[in-house]
Amino acid sequence: MCAGPVRRAKVFGLCVPTTGIEPYHRLVDLVMGQEPYRSARRVFWIADNGSSPRGEVSKQRLAKWHGNAIQVHTPVHASWLNQMEIYFSVVQRKVLTPSEFQDLQTLEKTLLDFPAYYETIARPLEGKFTRADLD
Repeated sequence: MCAGPVRRAKVFGLCVPTTGIEPYHRLVDLVMGQEPYRSARRVFWIADNGSSPRGEVSKQRLAKWHGNAIQVHTPVHASWLNQMEIYFSVVQRKVLTPSEFQDLQTLEKTLLDFPAYYETIARPLEGKFTRADLD
């Protein structure tokens, strides 16, 4: 499970045995406990519609955890809009395929070490889709 600012190639991640509200809370605390997020006036959390960050209740829960955090959901079936889903596809190609790991600890260490490397190679996407293309 991971989170990251859209404008930078910074990734915050946790390896957890299961998803749920508690691991999501740990991830939120990991990010929101650091500057500039801790003191920002507003921090928008773009979340998918997975089980942990789903619905109006999750928006209220996030605001209760951190008063400056505002949760926004991507449309259902639009994971391509979620920057972390794009990051997961990079992890799949560069870390998990076709690698074999001796044990879960090695896999976890590799996954948690990858963001530091990713921050050095990531480049902004050069979108070529224009408003005219939309018309």
